[in-house]
Amino acid sequence: MDLTLTPKSLLLLLAAWTLSLSAAAQWQWIDKDGRKVFSDRPPAADIKEKDILKQPGGKGRAAVVVVPAEANEAGAATSAAASAATAATAAAKANAPKLSGKDAELQAKKKKLEQEEADQKKAEAEKVSSIKAENCERAKKGLASFQSGVRVSTVNAKGEREIMDDNTRAAESKRLQAIIDSECK
Repeated sequence: MDLTLTPKSLLLLLAAWTLSLSAAAQWQWIDKDGRKVFSDRPPAADIKEKDILKQPGGKGRAAVVVVPAEANEAGAATSAAASAATAATAAAKANAPKLSGKDAELQAKKKKLEQEEADQKKAEAEKVSSIKAENCERAKKGLASFQSGVRVSTVNAKGEREIMDDNTRAAESKRLQAIIDSECK
């Protein structure tokens, strides 16, 4: 069998290699037992952020391990690699888009919501104010009729009509005056 690399076979080989990359695990983390886990799904919520080694989209954090020079024969090479990784991280942060911290659409929605709440509170206050004014007017009319000396009758539980005596009139006048004091401000 003769194996020669023609442009067509090279293209097929490249396509197969590209497709196999998409099937690779996209998440990598260290579980609570200290084992590396590879998966196409994100880790459970109990996995700490520092234990996630790789995320989809190449957003994995570069793990920088600083080893003392005494423990490593090539200490200079390790520190050079660590400084290169730090420089790469700084460059990635510099290339990241700057965020203003404000979302105009979100601010507009928030302002609209606050305006709606203020309008609702204002409408509720106007409603309460009109009810108080109506109660005040009724109490004033009732007190005026009690103070005019006209005989006032009520209906008892049996449905019989009774004329109010002086003690009942005084108590009712006092009650109406209390309503006027609280509602008419």
